[in-house]
Amino acid sequence: MVLLTTIARRLRSFQRSLSSTTVPSNRVACRPRPLRPRRPPAMQGFGHNSSTMIVVNTPRPSQELAFTNYAYCSTGDLRKFAIPGSSLAQRRNTKVSVGDQISVITFFPPASFFLALLNLELDYVKAKDNRNEELDAVVLAQHLHKKYNNQVMTTGQKVLFEFLGTNYIFNVNQALVEDEEKANDIERGIITNDTYIVFEADSSSGIKIINQREDASSKIFRLKNVDLQKLGIGGLGEEFGQIFRRAFASRVCPPHVINKLGIKHVKGMLLYGPPGTGKTLMARQIGKLFNGREPKIVNGPELMSKDVGETKKNVRDLFADAEQEQRARGDQSDLHVIIFDEIDVICKTRGSTWDGTDVQDAIVNQLLTKVEALNNVLLIGITNKRDLLDEALLRPGRLEILVEFNLPDETGRLQILQIYTNKMKGNFFLAADVNLQELVALTKNYSGAELEGVVKCAVSFASNRQINMDDLNKEVDEENIKVTMNDLLNSLQEIIPALGVSTYDLQQCRFNGMIDCGERHKHVYESIMFLVSQVKKNKRVELFACLLEGPQGSGKTTIAASIGIDSDFPYVKIVSPALIRGLNESSICAKIVQVFEDAYMSQLSIIILDDIEVLLDYFAVGPRFSNLIAQTLLVYLESPPPKGKNMFVIGTTSKVEFLESIKLCSAFFVTYHVPALAKADAIKVLEHLNVFARDDIDAAAEALDGMPLKKLYSVINRAATGKEKD
Repeated sequence: MVLLTTIARRLRSFQRSLSSTTVPSNRVACRPRPLRPRRPPAMQGFGHNSSTMIVVNTPRPSQELAFTNYAYCSTGDLRKFAIPGSSLAQRRNTKVSVGDQISVITFFPPASFFLALLNLELDYVKAKDNRNEELDAVVLAQHLHKKYNNQVMTTGQKVLFEFLGTNYIFNVNQALVEDEEKANDIERGIITNDTYIVFEADSSSGIKIINQREDASSKIFRLKNVDLQKLGIGGLGEEFGQIFRRAFASRVCPPHVINKLGIKHVKGMLLYGPPGTGKTLMARQIGKLFNGREPKIVNGPELMSKDVGETKKNVRDLFADAEQEQRARGDQSDLHVIIFDEIDVICKTRGSTWDGTDVQDAIVNQLLTKVEALNNVLLIGITNKRDLLDEALLRPGRLEILVEFNLPDETGRLQILQIYTNKMKGNFFLAADVNLQELVALTKNYSGAELEGVVKCAVSFASNRQINMDDLNKEVDEENIKVTMNDLLNSLQEIIPALGVSTYDLQQCRFNGMIDCGERHKHVYESIMFLVSQVKKNKRVELFACLLEGPQGSGKTTIAASIGIDSDFPYVKIVSPALIRGLNESSICAKIVQVFEDAYMSQLSIIILDDIEVLLDYFAVGPRFSNLIAQTLLVYLESPPPKGKNMFVIGTTSKVEFLESIKLCSAFFVTYHVPALAKADAIKVLEHLNVFARDDIDAAAEALDGMPLKKLYSVINRAATGKEKD
């Protein structure tokens, strides 16, 4: 079946030429004229009116007509079509012979049928012996645009053309349309002035393409503009802007301009940040933006091997194509994008690991050598643990662009939720009561991956309502599947953010709740809550630390936990003796470091250091304590968080004299004393617990005067238990 798009042009001149041909008089050749026929979307594509034609030789002058890439038909045949069709491929390409009967139908181009990229492989029509010829890509592209604009080109098509007195043939290796969603589905389209043409030629043909990169200029990308939401990327506009400016802005400029500026293109970048924040997604989508080669995507653990030389070979193989092309084409080489996920697995700091073979160090050295030696490579490294990477890898000329991916803010969370719900909304599976803005307010410190998990979980709730557990084979009523706001709210109970509030741990620290323990405890609580509000409102207060000291069991931890819950900060973490149980000294330091580093990912964070003397492994005899842990705490308590991040630290201790002796108290800006319960305080607690008769409360409070709160709870519980037995 052959496509036709023709409108009579130069008809009279061709009719005159027919008088000397053997073509039947009822077959008048006509040259088509470029046309973009329009039709309602529902009717776009192949038409229904068809006809049968007989293949004949091209009428004279056949040489001129053969190089137009057009088919010619008589006016009698042309009248059978309501609208002219598209171009007819050459007989060889369509596998037909003179005299064959072919079926022809009208074709109406669908929407988004215009080519963004055309990759052509050039060769001579007749092989040239010992001939080397240079073809200027800029001039050649202008010539082909002038000759073939508004024609349809199909992947695999061969076209004859004449250029500067020589006959050539090109093969269409790749044809990508402008719509990125359909680029992989449609393998043909119409050439326009905006179509970027890439030329290739086999080295054995004797044809050398020059100025290919000059012609590329701003057309190294497949798309004219980048819509991050269409690419499935939400809340990362700032990060993308930084990546584009540093890595790609110079590549948009012509090479001769870059040479005059005396700079080199960036060869690598590192995307780092907590898991699920879109690092890998961004890298993959960036790789898809380029014309030419598809990016190579590798995972760090996949390259590791038990064999000493196998891992090094795997690294070499990654760069083999880029090395070969750079040797063959030099500056005309295409850009090779290599995406290296979990790069920290094979690029740890040299000397940090020892297995008797120094393989780890050799891998880092080899990777550095490859990146520095090749000019046609862009290496994108991805990691959650930047601190593990060898610093030599992050120097200029290597992975010199460092882009941090933080947790999405409110705008970013809204964009991400819209991306994951747009399709179900368009297909009427999203209930009318869903309020994404309300959901955004409830998902502080959720990563992009966790937000996707929330939507998936909500879909599971909605789907489960349509499943009959008594008959699992019963067909699901898809019309009644609706994801409601209640489904999304229930999902928040199952999908807990890794960098969110440690609600369970905090609730365990105030097992009996926050009750009225008298004016002194109330004053401490209100004073700290005031400071918390100042940290939240005042952006200039980046770090504030306060210390709660008092006798053991006086309620310090309960106050700290209550402040963490009531603060409404998106990140609250408690470092308690229970968290470090069974860990050695270095592991405890690593845990403390991890808590602070995680807090830096959040805009607002609270860290509670509970029982600091226990965290320091303090023992009165000696005295003995861990200086390594003490110095780790000092460093983080005295170092402000990254710019734009605010942190509040609450410490608790029963050994304030010890903390003063090791100069740790000076790291806290203010210290509050939390006293044991006086008689008046004990009366309030006993009234709240409601375990004594009214006449017995005063006597009980007298006996409990000065008792720590935790011990008071223990005594009352034992007394209540004994009464129940009696």
